[in-house]
Amino acid sequence: MRGRTGALIVVGDTPEILATLDGGFRVDAAFTPSALYELSKMDGGIVLSKDTSRILYANVQLNPDPSLPSDETGIRHRTAERLARQTGELVLAVSSRRSVVTLYKGDLKYSLRDIGFILEKANEAVEVLDRYRNGLNEALTSLTALEFEDMVTVGDFAAVLQKAELVLNVADEIEALAAELGTEGRLVSIQMSEVVPLVEATALLVIRDYWKGPKGCDPEDVQARLKSLSESSMLTAGEIARVMGYSGSEAGLAEHATPRGARLLHAVPRVPAAVADRVVERFGNLQRILAATMAELDEVEGVGEARARALKENLRRMREQALLGWSPG
Repeated sequence: MRGRTGALIVVGDTPEILATLDGGFRVDAAFTPSALYELSKMDGGIVLSKDTSRILYANVQLNPDPSLPSDETGIRHRTAERLARQTGELVLAVSSRRSVVTLYKGDLKYSLRDIGFILEKANEAVEVLDRYRNGLNEALTSLTALEFEDMVTVGDFAAVLQKAELVLNVADEIEALAAELGTEGRLVSIQMSEVVPLVEATALLVIRDYWKGPKGCDPEDVQARLKSLSESSMLTAGEIARVMGYSGSEAGLAEHATPRGARLLHAVPRVPAAVADRVVERFGNLQRILAATMAELDEVEGVGEARARALKENLRRMREQALLGWSPG
């Protein structure tokens, strides 16, 4: 594109691809960017191996089935689209006049955008992500304080899940931009690798804490359903409440909700997740866990005296930190 030569490049050497070739010559040389550029100065197409490690043919005429539908007007792009539909392989068309690289694979079509434009969009998306993450962290801090005070409403935990879905949706957009940026998007990809697992894990624990549907339901299935709904439109607190098994009405959002305590217990240092889960299963909800004596905690398999003391002490500290500077309403 920068050399303003235009090109038609096929990635793959299946028998179906080879059957469409006419003329040109066999190259069978190692792929290099400079070699590809020089060969693209000729009008014909270029065929690469499936793994793009070798340039197999150059200056070939490609003859896909002319009866296949195509919305393209240029010969090069129309050939690329039909060949991709016929073979299912990846075909690239580079327009020297419009300076656009278009990818075709099967019935899919995608035009690559300018790197500078994508970087700008990625930076904007990262700024939005940071704002959403801050909003999620504030909502989690508020939820923690409400849980210790046993004042949580359906709308409170629904708001946390709503903000978590916003973060994950923006992260998906950023990951798509990072994929298109390639090596230029490496730092963005690293950021996402830290953000996404943490937010997903937190959302799963909130779902476990407040799920009111059928017993034995996998929280990951619930999260997948929420994600599917949020991809089509912004989820409301009412929609989230209904998915979680509650009434999504205005009055329903104001109803009291009792957490099981999974999210807070999983945050206690040096307490394995399996042990935390057994504590939640034994006592049923957070208020019973907070009221449990050392002896009662010690009775849970895997807890013991040391972990019972650690649980009590860490939950006390978490409560103090959550309530510091927080006021109801």
